[in-house]
Amino acid sequence: MYATGDGVPYTPEEYAQLLGRLAAQGKARTDNYSLGGSVEDLEKRMAAVLGKEAAIWMATGTLANQIAVRALAGTRRRVLVQAESHLYKDCGDCCQTLSGLTMIPLAPGAATFTLEDVQRAASDAETGRVLTPIGAIQIESPVRRRSGERFDFAQMQQISAWARAHKVGMHMDGARLFLECGYTRSPITEYTALFDTVYVSSYKYFNSPSGAILAGPKTLIGGLYHTRRMFGGGLPHGWPFAAVTMHHLEGFAERYRRAVDTAEEVIATLRRDANFEIERVQNGTNIFRLRSTNANGSVYAHRLEQAGVTAATPSGQWLTLQVNETWARVPAAEIVERFRKGLS
Repeated sequence: MYATGDGVPYTPEEYAQLLGRLAAQGKARTDNYSLGGSVEDLEKRMAAVLGKEAAIWMATGTLANQIAVRALAGTRRRVLVQAESHLYKDCGDCCQTLSGLTMIPLAPGAATFTLEDVQRAASDAETGRVLTPIGAIQIESPVRRRSGERFDFAQMQQISAWARAHKVGMHMDGARLFLECGYTRSPITEYTALFDTVYVSSYKYFNSPSGAILAGPKTLIGGLYHTRRMFGGGLPHGWPFAAVTMHHLEGFAERYRRAVDTAEEVIATLRRDANFEIERVQNGTNIFRLRSTNANGSVYAHRLEQAGVTAATPSGQWLTLQVNETWARVPAAEIVERFRKGLS
């Protein structure tokens, strides 16, 4: 069982075997520069799941996010983002350098910015000596830099309504959105309906080696094939990524809900055990911290591995653990015993 990572880690041998099975079952069809075949199958399926007219496969989430806000902003070059977002903090100023966009970071140190933050930024953009209107707003949820904290949904709804009233494009970085839905139990379309475009990851929990899906209206998505190619994202062969993503997409929501239920039972039990201390993120999702009150962090992590739970290298005494679908493969009582076995 893995308590690290959002998905299931495959070895090269396991990945090759999976591709072989999918090919034998007729579920892996070749494409031509990311057009047709399994790539097209995945695009159509994801568009339906996300409640959008169309979808396009992208090689990375970085590319999907940039192309989305670039297309939505158009000639209005300011884009509002969370200061803690992946697009602002972890993409090397790609939007500024490659697309000439001006990123306006909001709510540093927090997962959520508010409607008031948006209105203030819009006022600043419109009342300066030179008019520089807001063209797009991106919201990431859950926020990885905030350990999986969710963006406040009520604020999300208010911001979406404001954006539509002011004809400002809305993009969602929903890289881990399927994980969030496992905790909120909300339909994924309850989120995506608030946005013009949405990106979801192919590799974080659908276990593809790479890839992303960007979904939205046909009028916008239809022309992005050319932009994707311009940015070097028209890979000659995307079918190995798409076929694996499609394989794990089917039934994922149900499997992940079972994993969440199992993990919650484990957490509740260990919290009653004086040998453990657990910290949860407020409005969080699948990331939590645990420490043994009677063992060194590194020693405990090693013993835990021997007991059948793989965790990331601890930070001091604390282990940062993540809930993925492997938690649904083992009964909660057995997982608890594995944590306890690691004590000795």
